[in-house]
Amino acid sequence: MTHDHDLELRPTAAQTEAALNPPPGRNGGDLVVETLAGLGATTVFGLPGQHALGMFDALRRSDLRYIGLRVENNAGFAADAYGRITGEAAPLLLSTGPGALTSLAALQEARAASAPVLAISSQIPTAGLGGGRHGFLHELPDQSASFRGVVKSVHTVRTQSQIPSAIAEAWKSALTAPHGPVWVEIPQDVLLAPTLLPVVTAVDATPEDLVPRPELTAVAADLLSRAARPAIIAGGGVVRADASKKLRQLAEKLRAPVVTTPGGKGAFPWNHPLSLQSWLEDRHTTDFLEDADVLLVVGSGLGELSSNYHTFRPRGRVIQIEADLGKLESNHPALGIHADAWHAVQALLETVTERTDATAEGRVGEVLARVRERISAQELTLEQGVLESVRRALPADSPSFWDMTILAYWAWSAFDAKGPNHLHSAQGAGGLGYGFPAALGAAAADPTRPVLAVSGDGGALYSIAELATAKQYDLNVTWLIVDDGGYGILREYMTDAFGEATATELTRPDYVALAESFGVPGVRTSPEALETDLAKALGTPGPSVVVLPAVLRMFAATHLD
Repeated sequence: MTHDHDLELRPTAAQTEAALNPPPGRNGGDLVVETLAGLGATTVFGLPGQHALGMFDALRRSDLRYIGLRVENNAGFAADAYGRITGEAAPLLLSTGPGALTSLAALQEARAASAPVLAISSQIPTAGLGGGRHGFLHELPDQSASFRGVVKSVHTVRTQSQIPSAIAEAWKSALTAPHGPVWVEIPQDVLLAPTLLPVVTAVDATPEDLVPRPELTAVAADLLSRAARPAIIAGGGVVRADASKKLRQLAEKLRAPVVTTPGGKGAFPWNHPLSLQSWLEDRHTTDFLEDADVLLVVGSGLGELSSNYHTFRPRGRVIQIEADLGKLESNHPALGIHADAWHAVQALLETVTERTDATAEGRVGEVLARVRERISAQELTLEQGVLESVRRALPADSPSFWDMTILAYWAWSAFDAKGPNHLHSAQGAGGLGYGFPAALGAAAADPTRPVLAVSGDGGALYSIAELATAKQYDLNVTWLIVDDGGYGILREYMTDAFGEATATELTRPDYVALAESFGVPGVRTSPEALETDLAKALGTPGPSVVVLPAVLRMFAATHLD
């Protein structure tokens, strides 16, 4: 008896010929790049190193495009952004020990933001494995242990025959909701040794769907249909699942106001009549959400930034849809639904009863008016003007990547992303240096539109080396550096807490001259000229730097009241 799947497993004549007569000169590194190509990868990021040379040598025998950055952490940020923009698992090739460890902060951000990154690192030769102190260059007692608490999954290889399956398993893990970074390590000698294994041609690593349990969505639909004052918090999970359109349909069907988290920017139209925008760091919004009798939280763990620094105390029933099982009910009791946002919202759309509520839009308008009144009373016209200039200069379909800087903190609350997957920041893990290298990764993913990076002068110093990368690959990124002479947000925090700041002031370079020394055009602007200068830079193909000397302030916090 012949089954259909038996036919699928039979190799074609061409595959049989290729298997029996593999091309000469291949090594273990070829198995890596062949597997990546078979999985659908087209671009890889990374830095070469002595133990990883087998992988990098194999790149020249493949059709994969290589984008080489100057620091491993920055290569990780670039891969993170590539994964966010494309939805693919971005390969990140690293060397053993110091090279691998330097990527940890980037992998932490990718894990927090559910960005799919496939990190593949070399390891010391197999003779040195096992925890002994053999004195190999780059040796660690247990390299993978350094990554287990950071990445989503760890996959170790010890023989060449394990390479395709390990990478395919890691790829599947990275792209199964919740997306995230994964770690594969392969010893140096395994990568360098000649191989007689056939060329890797067919690799199946289809991610599994994470669907909700129907009895839970039935209860959730009933609660939402009978609610008097429903509201929705849309987090980054909505963006990662490409569920924004379905969320809008659900909100309109329920007449439920929607607020987006910093990670969920653009998940709901900014100027929609039901949009509370992103003012989660405002007590007026917090009060409104606390007053909801049924609160639907989609793709958010209601962490620090999404709960007004844990001052949010919901009084109604909470329904939480979250792909990361560890985040379900981690901060508030809820009807927890472990599912990908797309599938869960679709299930609710099919089962909720349409509501009528003539007051919803008016209540949304009242909250936004109170927010505007509070901000207007603080005389922050410079900050608002700068943010508005950036928004007008940036094309509506262009993505932006923001470092941990005061203007980014403003953007979390006050910037219209103009669509899902357009605004990204390092708010997941909160490390410095994300904006520019991440923007380079996005530009590599989609060269048809300009990309904006925003950094403070402190964060910019983490990424200066990548001006060489931007120039080498002619990546279409405009880097806005807001130069306030130090770590501006830390200056504010310390001054507020202790009366004066310590260790926040920085000697920094002339960023325009520095950019030009790399062959990258630079311009020094002012708040009044920012929109014109930034629009011109964004409209000119290739990399550019715009420097804005300005001391910006944050709006007053409400979680301290």
